[in-house]
Amino acid sequence: MKSRQLPFIAGFLVVPLVLYVIYVVSPFVQTLFYSFTDWGGLTNTQNFIGVGNYVRLFQDDIFLSAVLHNAFLLVLMPVVTILLALFLAFMLNVGGRGDSAGIRGVRGSSVYKVVLFFPQVLSVAIIVVLFQSVFRTDGRGLLNAVLIAVGLVDPNRPVQWFNSPDLVLWCLLAVMVWSGVGFYMVLFSAAMQSIPKEIYEAALLDGATRGPTFFRITLPLLWENISVAWVYLGFIALDGFALVTGLTPDSGGGGPDHASELISNVLYRTAFTQGKFGLACAMGVALTVFSLLLAIVQLRITRRDRIEF
Repeated sequence: MKSRQLPFIAGFLVVPLVLYVIYVVSPFVQTLFYSFTDWGGLTNTQNFIGVGNYVRLFQDDIFLSAVLHNAFLLVLMPVVTILLALFLAFMLNVGGRGDSAGIRGVRGSSVYKVVLFFPQVLSVAIIVVLFQSVFRTDGRGLLNAVLIAVGLVDPNRPVQWFNSPDLVLWCLLAVMVWSGVGFYMVLFSAAMQSIPKEIYEAALLDGATRGPTFFRITLPLLWENISVAWVYLGFIALDGFALVTGLTPDSGGGGPDHASELISNVLYRTAFTQGKFGLACAMGVALTVFSLLLAIVQLRITRRDRIEF
């Protein structure tokens, strides 16, 4: 590199680097610092208490239950979403019958793509309002009305969806999958479009049915996309703050009786309701470390040799 080019390149890099340090690195450093103090958030004074906040986290039953709830979503939400999105993308792109026009999706696939992608354009507020009606706990909720109409539920004892400690996490899982599967269906469809049609046509000539075609052609060739989707969905499973706050009972969400508490909800309530910003910062640091470990582990587990085609 010529010596004259160095000042020119540095001139472009200085401003972005300074902004990145101020707005990205600095908040992380401050959060780490406050996690070792008893800062209340409204004063300029804080006392250094070492790892006291982190010790309290392991003694807090509500926080530990929130970790388990996040783990529940972390295991099931990416698996269910990816499997559904893969199945839909496969059927909409190559799941139709092969004929003289070549391999194509099921009839009406373009309409199905629009319908399935529609939840992705809805804001969280609209999704909350929508599913508050679907999961109403009286006989006028959509699900309860259907179950009562087919005789599976007693009209006098409708299902208490979000009010039931045994059902609330499953309901949240269903909402997360419903709102996310359309985006990943489109993602996998775009990746599937890059696979040469000749590969599917050769498999069809060899007598391969949809099952072997999916597992031996589509799945291996989409593995990199699946790996990235798995990481993104893992981050979504670790959040869920807006949905839990809007859909579950109790102030700030997380009910009933802390049955749907997530780390983000406990963190928010600890900071802004209880005024324990030092402890909340410790939760944030723990969540950040957990997210980084998750990304590293998932990328290593799903790493495969790239298939050229």
